[in-house]
Amino acid sequence: MTISRHRNPPEAPPTPAGAPVIIDLREVKKAYHSPAGDFWALKGISAQVHTGEFLGIVGRSGAGKSTLLNMISGVDSLTSGEVLVDGISIHAMDENQAALWRGRNLGVIYQSFQLMPMLSLLQNVLLPMDMSGMWRNGRSVTRARQLLDEVGLSDHIHKLPSAISGGQQQRVAIARALANDPPILLADEPTGRLDSGTADSIMKIFEQLVAGGKTIVMVTHDQSLASRMSRVLWLADGSLVQTRTEAMA
Repeated sequence: MTISRHRNPPEAPPTPAGAPVIIDLREVKKAYHSPAGDFWALKGISAQVHTGEFLGIVGRSGAGKSTLLNMISGVDSLTSGEVLVDGISIHAMDENQAALWRGRNLGVIYQSFQLMPMLSLLQNVLLPMDMSGMWRNGRSVTRARQLLDEVGLSDHIHKLPSAISGGQQQRVAIARALANDPPILLADEPTGRLDSGTADSIMKIFEQLVAGGKTIVMVTHDQSLASRMSRVLWLADGSLVQTRTEAMA
């Protein structure tokens, strides 16, 4: 799949009609324990995400958005409920199984980029490929170069992250998330530290990826971005308070 930097895909891509469910959240609850008592970050979330969808999880700080994303990725444990991704019960796997599964099936993009500061941009993109064991005979280097070219950074591949802008670092993070060609991308406030122009360019990349068949679940507190997603789950105080198909709004 090629990310075209000269194309302007339509805003609010429609939810794919009849597309299969790829993420199934079933009464997902998460409590954090403290001496003061239990804090329920999630209070029974049930929702489905369809293949090829650009789903937004929107709400104020503390609504449970990032916690829900962690439930989908399996990096945090459930208190109760179930998360199925492509039919697999994520939280039924042990840590080693889950880590291997994540490396091959999920790409994660963070607000803080989380690039390795002492590695070049090329080495950062190579990292998940090296860890997955999916690439042989130098194919990983070829793919990493291609991905960095597709996000407009082919002239910077040997630079360290500190030598490029925040928007460019987020582009590297997107290339890294795509390294193993996962079907699902999870993005946690990916535009939160970017100016509006740079955030727009990142959103266009996401729209192009969805047009190419990727499924994206993106957490944001910025309600203005909702119109650019095919569907939005609105969270408040750990509960699902509204589901809206933005393309139909």
